[in-house]
Amino acid sequence: MTDLDYLAHLSRESARLRETLSGAPDDARVPSCPDWDAVDLLWHLAGVQWFWGELVERGVTDGAVADGLEATRPDDRAGVESAYDDASRRLGEVLAGNPPETAVWTWADDDHTVGFIRRRQAHEALIHRVDAELTSGDRTPLDQALADDGVDEVLRVMYGGEPSWGDFTPHEGQTVRVEATDTGSTWVLTLGRFSGSEPDSDRSYSDEPDMRIADTDDGGPTAATVRGTAQDLDLWLWHREPLGPIERTGDEAVLAELARTVEPGIN
Repeated sequence: MTDLDYLAHLSRESARLRETLSGAPDDARVPSCPDWDAVDLLWHLAGVQWFWGELVERGVTDGAVADGLEATRPDDRAGVESAYDDASRRLGEVLAGNPPETAVWTWADDDHTVGFIRRRQAHEALIHRVDAELTSGDRTPLDQALADDGVDEVLRVMYGGEPSWGDFTPHEGQTVRVEATDTGSTWVLTLGRFSGSEPDSDRSYSDEPDMRIADTDDGGPTAATVRGTAQDLDLWLWHREPLGPIERTGDEAVLAELARTVEPGIN
């Protein structure tokens, strides 16, 4: 975990999204989320922020209770904007009012704390701020430190967060180093397959592309390398258009397997 001020980033990114969408027509399409228009995007983040604010404020630790929390979408844009403002303000307040180690329910396999939510919601707001800017056509850079942490989060938590109820089988020799050219951060991935059945659910996975992230980079050789600035790597991994180039070198078969692994995106 870093010493980033996630609450400050959450506030800034949420405010930027709101500002960016304020001039967008109701029916403006979101290129990175084609099923959404501008109001859908605003409501999505409003609903997400309402959920986590409600959960933390109530101190929910039971997944069944969390499953029952759902915001009601207002009928018009003015209502959605008001709901967004309220949800964003409350989320910041309740996260600030609870220490990072406070126990609450999260969907993570091994981190059920307010600290997890602080980090996740800063990045949630960042990526949807990007969606808002793609909608308006007014792109701005990502904060370098937040983007660097975003690459770490998306690789370790969103793609490589292997749950305890499944099995990962590595592909021998299929390793990739991801390098942030501006910050010097690196991550080493081993590609493989994941299988397992989610407890208390009818969802199962059979031999699906997956990755495991090394705790540290020992500097050893890898079969392939992916390079870019932290912001461009973060955008690329989230399937948003990078602002600059992503360089891919090394074993073409391994790079193709990496592409298949990240192709489904993140739900």
